[in-house]
Amino acid sequence: MAHPMTRLFFRMPRWLLAGAAVLALASQAQTRPHMPLALTSAAFAQGGDIPVRYTCEGADASPPLAWSGVPAGTASLALIVDDPDAPGGHTWVHWVMYNLPPQASELAQGLRREDLPSGTREGLNDWHRTGYGGPCPPTGRHRYFLKLYALDVALPDLGMPDKAALERAMRGHILAQAELIGTYRKQGH
Repeated sequence: MAHPMTRLFFRMPRWLLAGAAVLALASQAQTRPHMPLALTSAAFAQGGDIPVRYTCEGADASPPLAWSGVPAGTASLALIVDDPDAPGGHTWVHWVMYNLPPQASELAQGLRREDLPSGTREGLNDWHRTGYGGPCPPTGRHRYFLKLYALDVALPDLGMPDKAALERAMRGHILAQAELIGTYRKQGH
């Protein structure tokens, strides 16, 4: 004799069974954790040495960057690269970029302005120019923080903001942040 629940299951309309299956799958999807935002480079590992090619002693080319785990609701991405070990207690800014499209997942090495993803804007680094400026520490080994932000808005045209202006514009809009740290010491120092 069949279990009473088995008889009930076989008497349920197919549309109700399909609906129950969809709800079960949706419930499983909601309980799966979202991957956190992660930033990596094929050129160096987290905490590793930045190759000379990406510094003032080399080609001063921007390193290749890739990211994953962009959260739902992200309308744009921003990137800031800086050196908190600069002399005089000043954090030296190497790159400022905003309004990267949320579907972008990488930046090629040696990126030029014309190669930026559509809609991407660059701000001013501490050399008072746009674009990437590689590590160039005057003394000792410095840490370089590459910070990627997922924002819930596309920012208005900020012109060529410095790091502080971009951080003010991002305030209250950061959904997630990822950080990659590389180090560099000039050759022979």
